Amino acid sequence: MVESSEYLGRRIAADVGEGLKHYPVTAILGPRQCGKSTLVRHLIKPDRPLLYLDLERPSDLRKLDEPEWFLMQQREKLVCIDEVQRKPELFPLIRSLVDEWEDNGHFLVLGSASRDLLQQSSESLAGRITYNNLTPFLWEEVRDRVKVERYLSSGGFPRSLLQDDPAVSLLWREDFIATFLERDLMQWDGFSPVTMRRLWQMLAHSNARMVNLSALGGSLGVSHTSVRNYLDLLQETFMVTIVPPYLTNTGKRLVKTPKVYISDTGIVTALLGLGEFNEIAGHPVFGSLWETLVLANLRGMYPRSELFYYRTSNGAEIDFVMLQSGKRIAIECKASVAPVLSRGTHTAIDDVDPAHTFVVAPVAESYRIKPGITVVSLSGLFAEIGNIL
Repeated sequence: MVESSEYLGRRIAADVGEGLKHYPVTAILGPRQCGKSTLVRHLIKPDRPLLYLDLERPSDLRKLDEPEWFLMQQREKLVCIDEVQRKPELFPLIRSLVDEWEDNGHFLVLGSASRDLLQQSSESLAGRITYNNLTPFLWEEVRDRVKVERYLSSGGFPRSLLQDDPAVSLLWREDFIATFLERDLMQWDGFSPVTMRRLWQMLAHSNARMVNLSALGGSLGVSHTSVRNYLDLLQETFMVTIVPPYLTNTGKRLVKTPKVYISDTGIVTALLGLGEFNEIAGHPVFGSLWETLVLANLRGMYPRSELFYYRTSNGAEIDFVMLQSGKRIAIECKASVAPVLSRGTHTAIDDVDPAHTFVVAPVAESYRIKPGITVVSLSGLFAEIGNIL
């Protein structure tokens, strides 16, 4: 296991630092165990007094039995509140305090639920808070430490990826899933751990595909509305990513059902009982794992972009259409060192008419297939996109 002294820098660190300078409240949101508290420990300067409260620790939670009295005494400190979604009633109080104190950098809140689930923060702290999303490790953050094969099979969660023993890595991910189902899920009303596990496993088998809510509900013995609620919760807790279709006026019949991805490849492999790269290389989910990996990195590197997929009723398809800064970029994912595009992909590229098309594959060097289409590695993708944007 990598020692704690070998801290690996996170891409959003500078954004968090800027937020502390310019806003009274800065939020870091992301899935459990993705490194939020580690980032804070390495970000805060030793000359700045810090009060760290972990709301999963009963002793810290008790300090907030009288929250107004307690927090009023902390004006000279940066107050960091971890797992803040466990006590959303704090947000109106935080608003009142920062309005009274007036200057910036008073509160740093960490949460493993999305901005939409922290509705009170949006309502109470509008104009006073900036949000930053921390993902599991991005490839650009770890490419000098691990091989892409381990990154694909273990996923990006630090305690999974940085574990040298694949069996221990898999065990950690299995424990992570169990903890989410048996403890974290209990924060939200109306959800069954048994149903959620079955749904999660079904999604692992159909990862990166369009999902029929009614069919899933029939298999689970629940309504399609219940399936939608379960999917929404998985999305809001960063466990799945839903990619909508790109609906453009091409005059063709387009598929309009969203595609569902489990957000981390290591969680997919754990749900399927797969360990090392050799076990996934010949598995039917291999291609979808690579696609999931590309998606996770696109979302982490370009959090303000819009991501879609494109597919016609005749099967012409592009994995991702990315919109940012007025530019449209097509991205196709191929888990092959010698990628070949199908006729349908070429048709889809013509339909979408992007500024450029990138074929992301596990290749050593980038090369041009034809004008407007380039095969790139995962690292090369972001260098090339940077040139366009």
